[in-house]
Amino acid sequence: MAQPHAVSALDPVMDAFLAGAGWADAEAEPLSGDASFRRYFRVRGGQGTAMLMHAPPPQEDIAPFVHVGTWLCAQGLRAPRILAQDPLHGFLLLEDFGDIRLKEHVEQEGPDAERAAYAQAVDTLVRLQNCGPGPFASYDGDVLMREVDLFLAWYCRNAHHLDTSGWTASWSRVLEPILAPSAHRVTVLRDYHAENIMVLPDGSQGLIDFQDALAGHPAYDLVSLLQDARRDVEPELEEAMIARFMDATGQDDGFRAAYAVLGAQRNAKIIGIFSRLARRDAKPRYLDLIPRVGALLARDLAHPALEPVAEWMARNLDAAFPTGGA
Repeated sequence: MAQPHAVSALDPVMDAFLAGAGWADAEAEPLSGDASFRRYFRVRGGQGTAMLMHAPPPQEDIAPFVHVGTWLCAQGLRAPRILAQDPLHGFLLLEDFGDIRLKEHVEQEGPDAERAAYAQAVDTLVRLQNCGPGPFASYDGDVLMREVDLFLAWYCRNAHHLDTSGWTASWSRVLEPILAPSAHRVTVLRDYHAENIMVLPDGSQGLIDFQDALAGHPAYDLVSLLQDARRDVEPELEEAMIARFMDATGQDDGFRAAYAVLGAQRNAKIIGIFSRLARRDAKPRYLDLIPRVGALLARDLAHPALEPVAEWMARNLDAAFPTGGA
């Protein structure tokens, strides 16, 4: 783990921000980041610890995180409290949720803890969805198609003679029930998984990385949790958690088709994003995750609701989902 550094040795603007927030004598320990431009620090001072996020403009903007986090807290959900903010320079000082994510908690505590932890995460989704759609933009067809097109743009970028119009038409068909005016809408965090759920000292779970929330279909975050790009969730546990969610929310059998469709959409998007991170951003480690996501995508495509997309894949791709891209 990196040694703490005096804040002033890292960044005078950061130093000034923390001084203004009452943490002038604090030390900052750099933490590992994510796939974005954001950087994170644990700040230690006389008040204890806090988390410092730096989301540098113009690449990043703290306003969506503040907007969604404030709304989540107002609903009684466990998002980190905002202690101070500097939108101009992209700094946020946040409540410290610690280091234990659901991923590490399960690894440390074992299989019995895994089922209980995932049940708790599903119950949090139920609570979130009972709040109704928040004041967020719609997760509409344009967004869903723009995301799934990342698969073509980055994973299939070396493939020739792809039927791109057929790709669009097949996805439009399978997404139609998801986008029907009658479809229920809820707040969708969009990246709800074992590395974005914190296990707090009191045993509760905290939410992070929710700045991209939209109003969308109830199945999306459940797919994000149970079809995880970074860790295996056994099919038996996945099935048990789907049933738990359906029982708690009164879903009918059509929910399983939506779960498969949004699973395929999300997994195709992730394969595209991981390919982009490797090719454009020189982060080849993300290629190692593609086989897991490809296997999840293949499993989703076996559902009858995905038949048009599955047929497109069979016609256009020579192999299932090789690591290097089509």
